[in-house]
Amino acid sequence: MNKLLLNLIHRPEMVPEYAEKVTGHGKEENLGREALLNESLDIFKTQQAVAHKNGLKATIQMTYASLFNAEAVVLAKAHHAEFGDEIGLTLLGLPCEQFREKYKTKDFCIWMFSMEDKRRIVRDVFEKFHDCFGFYPESTGSYYMDADLINYIKAEYPTVKCAVATCWEEGPKAYHTCNNSWYTFLDGGPWAPWIPSKANTHAPAANEAEDSGIVAIPHLSRDLLACYDGNGSNFGTHPQNVLRGMIYDTKTWEYPYLYNLIDQYRSLARYNDGWAYNMMFVGPGWMNKMGRWEQPYALLLKSYEDGCAYYGKLKREGRLEDLTMSELADRYRAEKSYSTPECALWRDILYGSDKQLFWYCDPWLRACVNMDQGGAIVDLRPYAAKLEWPVGIGTPHVQNASYPYLIQEKYRAGYFTHYAGEGTVRSAKVCWNGEEVDLCLCRTKAHFTHEGGERRLTLDPVEIAFEGGLTVRLQTVVTFPEGSGEIRYERRILSMSDPNETVTIREYITASYGTTEYPEDMTSLTLRVEAGEESTVIPYHYECREASAANAESVSCTLPPIRTRITLRADGERVGFVREGYAFSPMFTLGYERECAEKEVFTTWLRLERAD
Repeated sequence: MNKLLLNLIHRPEMVPEYAEKVTGHGKEENLGREALLNESLDIFKTQQAVAHKNGLKATIQMTYASLFNAEAVVLAKAHHAEFGDEIGLTLLGLPCEQFREKYKTKDFCIWMFSMEDKRRIVRDVFEKFHDCFGFYPESTGSYYMDADLINYIKAEYPTVKCAVATCWEEGPKAYHTCNNSWYTFLDGGPWAPWIPSKANTHAPAANEAEDSGIVAIPHLSRDLLACYDGNGSNFGTHPQNVLRGMIYDTKTWEYPYLYNLIDQYRSLARYNDGWAYNMMFVGPGWMNKMGRWEQPYALLLKSYEDGCAYYGKLKREGRLEDLTMSELADRYRAEKSYSTPECALWRDILYGSDKQLFWYCDPWLRACVNMDQGGAIVDLRPYAAKLEWPVGIGTPHVQNASYPYLIQEKYRAGYFTHYAGEGTVRSAKVCWNGEEVDLCLCRTKAHFTHEGGERRLTLDPVEIAFEGGLTVRLQTVVTFPEGSGEIRYERRILSMSDPNETVTIREYITASYGTTEYPEDMTSLTLRVEAGEESTVIPYHYECREASAANAESVSCTLPPIRTRITLRADGERVGFVREGYAFSPMFTLGYERECAEKEVFTTWLRLERAD
């Protein structure tokens, strides 16, 4: 039986984010306030007791502040000895009197410091940990850990084998729902354990040379549909996320969505050769006695007790295995290869729709396929570029750690967009007698198979009825060949109401690049059509130019700012084309079109690679 692998992580965050203002009741800020420290430690003790009551072991990630608290240190040692809890070290929880006095700053996000300060802080925190416990930790973490930081930690403290390294889709969407005041931009990473590359934390390593030496896990396991469409902080297996999203019965204090979400993570074993992973990372700030997120303390406590009870029940039934972070890293190394992709065929379990997304992640790309839009790609990240992206003070990206996209329907629209412009999407149009229908308008469902080295989505056929009277039944198959950096699309004409007719299928990808909603400078991009010994090149100047060629071998765009080349190829008698955008619609389009009869198949390949 496949088991859900669980990381349950607690941190004795003696000065939790937000909590000082709550416990201080409007008094002048005092990070050493005794009431704050006592309540924080009491909540940590409660969380530990709830986990152990349900037979679960935890990874205790000590904060810098907790290392100055003798009781917290003694407690961690005792729980390690009695329950097998791992004692790790988190780079969250830096703010405390000692930190403020030494570093003279209110910054608390380790990735936002200068590299010089990152080194100073790491040495300070790790050596303080060693003074307390007599050994160095095997696990660490933060909301995000940039590649330079991970590389430094692994070089200086090689015992570290696992780290909480990013928050899935914590970018502009989360920023906007925090009154534009939560400057953590971390979009574009994996949602399940991965081995980060030395060049970029978000991009998984493709081989040993790229391996940073650790296994990374996300901060929180989130709903891969609800938090993509909306605020991720409301939709996670952390119980208080569900309360913050108001997804519970206010009369009975029940939250079936929480259990459904955990179960959907369990179901991912179907798509990952038996592997299913979930994590819950909890600090005491969520459960202060004044209440939180419009909920009283009693409900905060109940939600955590119920969440751990459900995990405990699954463990007793043999359907869950609780691991410490270092144990998870060892298991991952033993059972995964560098090229092993992570797959998630995810359905809506919150809003009552039939919406279905498929997420795919490997060292070359991350993609999201939307079945509500006929199998269109609505998010695409070029991991193949292994883009170096320094973060923090003194770099070009002080706060923005997101991995750039080529397609992102939430920030650069999708098919459903303004009448005058285009949005980023990978789709196809079926054309006949002057009419065209974009497959983005054709809702369908997908079925997953893993055959050899290929992960495949076979979509239910859709029926396209043209006003002129022709009806076409078409099926899409999307294939991800492992280790290739390619996505293969097959459009199969199953039947037509008039078998003697033909239709034109126009495959296209409209793309751009960036990390936010705002356009970037496109003038360094180059569009190209390759046809035999001839090639047509269009340097991007916002001039609406187009180029095409019969039987073109490839159409491509090179994007120097993100060191990426995106290429489209096709089979059969076809015409390849490229289109330059304009200032109001700063996109580019690559595509192929081909005339197809009944029972014919049109196949195209999309490839991502590093441009230099």
